[in-house]
Amino acid sequence: MRRADGLRSRTPCERADPKNTPALRLLRSKGIPRIGGKDMRRRTSAICLAAWALIVIATAGRGASAELFGPSCIDAACDNACDSMGHGGRDSLLGYGLIKRSDHCFDDFISPMTNPVFFEDPRTLTEVRGIYLHHSVPEEAFGGDINLWAAQLRGALTDRLSLIATKDGYLTSNNPLIDDGWAAVTLGLKYNLVRNVSAGRLISAGAWYELPVGSSRSLQANGDGDFHLFLTGGQRIGENWHWLSGSGLRLPADDSLGSSMWYWSNHLDVRMTKRTYLLTEVNWYHWFESGENGIPGIEGGDLFNLGSTGVTGNDIVTQAVGVKYKPSGNLELGTAFEFPLTERRDVLENRLTVDLILRF
Repeated sequence: MRRADGLRSRTPCERADPKNTPALRLLRSKGIPRIGGKDMRRRTSAICLAAWALIVIATAGRGASAELFGPSCIDAACDNACDSMGHGGRDSLLGYGLIKRSDHCFDDFISPMTNPVFFEDPRTLTEVRGIYLHHSVPEEAFGGDINLWAAQLRGALTDRLSLIATKDGYLTSNNPLIDDGWAAVTLGLKYNLVRNVSAGRLISAGAWYELPVGSSRSLQANGDGDFHLFLTGGQRIGENWHWLSGSGLRLPADDSLGSSMWYWSNHLDVRMTKRTYLLTEVNWYHWFESGENGIPGIEGGDLFNLGSTGVTGNDIVTQAVGVKYKPSGNLELGTAFEFPLTERRDVLENRLTVDLILRF
């Protein structure tokens, strides 16, 4: 096909680079180690340096890593021929075909950053997502900072069904209510209901169970765990914009020890260059049933379910702004800063989120 200037237009697939591939004690009697100052700056700097080192290595060796990570189709223009090129995530990766490769036909999308336990990417993915959170607590909830190091795991079982583990990790705290300890662990399934490659549209549904296996001193492993039912979707807008939206219910197995919550999270990004995205996200949390414990009138957001009394009808809305660097369909590095938009804050003064995704 010829352009007006007489040169041949590249086909969609020529434009794609195949190598891109019960109750709380309000104050604990013992002292709690404080994490902050120079120690915190050193830890944060070390994490950032390590992440950037991984990016340099991965970017320099993209040709060699194609065999491990598989082909990528990062350009939206490649979508019409993406499945025929073998980017649809049907190739086996591990365990006698048990784990499949990610669906790379939507590689121009990026994953959401905030509300990381609940806001699920609608794509069928096989990946490891490392997350660091620096979470500041308001004085109304006794102040201090919480730091979480976590690794989410996702594995495509078929071209539409995937296994997801969105919560785990270790947290440190100098808040007087929360000791250092292990986060609870979740395990569940996600199924892709709608997948329209040419329209850039995805809708998925899923559920997971939060096992009560974390550290009770860290306000994890409360009651008999939580159930999460969710619906999530994504839509490409034009060539460079993307909208993701997810909504769901957190339902405690024992409603006397946990509060029930509904959330709605939205993500909007624009691709500024081939590898750089700007993003903003808005999260709305609404509690529709209180527990019988916790801190009266204050709940724990996405990381904690305090089971507090007097939270029925409470709402918190947060916003985040951030940036993501995506050198290929197999690697993402992002950072976002989140803050409340509502006067009610509960346990969130602000939060810095950094993530690094290795996608197969």
